[in-house]
Amino acid sequence: MNERPRLALYQPDIPGNTGAILRLGACMGMTVDVIGPVGFDLSDRALKRAGMDYLATAALARHADWAAFAAWREAEGRRLVLFTTRATLPYTELAFRPDDIVLFGRESAGVPDTVHEAADERVLVPMPGGGRSLNLAMTAAMAAGEVMRQLTAG
Repeated sequence: MNERPRLALYQPDIPGNTGAILRLGACMGMTVDVIGPVGFDLSDRALKRAGMDYLATAALARHADWAAFAAWREAEGRRLVLFTTRATLPYTELAFRPDDIVLFGRESAGVPDTVHEAADERVLVPMPGGGRSLNLAMTAAMAAGEVMRQLTAG
């Protein structure tokens, strides 16, 4: 099996975050799935500024909406891991797998209940400092680092 984990963004709002995550995906060898509708034009200048020259090498898969993504994921047989402030399991305690799709919600609203319920696993980034949430690109970087650490260890 030569599967690689993927990062997925549910209806992202902020082009700078999406650009940074596309750059992250390019550097880590992870495809980034963008689930529409998107809150900006994917050719936006801010997206290009954050992604820099990495956008040319980033693997981007676009899905028109949640239904299209869900059908694709089911056909692929991949596990869906949702990062959410509503979870109780710290992300570092989940054993990540090569077939995982690590999903992040919309910056302004997270994901709706139907998406939350569709996830196979739900994890959170503990915030002992008491913050409500982290920047999306920072959370994606933390997730990608842990996924790659686990899958390349040993």
